[in-house]
Amino acid sequence: MITQKRILWPLGSGLAGIFMLTALYFGIVTLAESWQHALDLFWQDRWVVFPLILGFGIQMALYVILKKRLFIPVDNIGPSGALAGVGGSTSTVAMVACCAHHVADVLPILGLTAAATFLAEYQMLFMIVGLGITSIGIIVMLIILFRERRKAMQQFVLNKEIP
Repeated sequence: MITQKRILWPLGSGLAGIFMLTALYFGIVTLAESWQHALDLFWQDRWVVFPLILGFGIQMALYVILKKRLFIPVDNIGPSGALAGVGGSTSTVAMVACCAHHVADVLPILGLTAAATFLAEYQMLFMIVGLGITSIGIIVMLIILFRERRKAMQQFVLNKEIP
């Protein structure tokens, strides 16, 4: 049962992250335009949208492994929580930016025309930055995991040598 939890927690969290970010992307674009436009836009930008979504899922899985100490005892999870939050936020802003120009007709009423124009103009930059931050988050979490694993192995060897 313990082994199943160690696998199911990160797998479930990663899949939930993938599902939620995908739903957010398709939900926003579908509301702004149409379902067909959402599919077309996803296919057009698949080279950056798919890695963003997948990377966010991987980040969530690694964060759960660190936070719940599933495979090794982790003393310090470092900035992994902040990186997961920043990566997810940047990815969300990038995905909102992709369709912000479609809702520009309504935004003057809300006083957000400049924001919509800014987001639409720099959409790809936001996506690439989001992908970079997500990648950095994954790398940092892997470094923390490997460092803590090495510490645990050294401690194990030391405890074994002492009679």
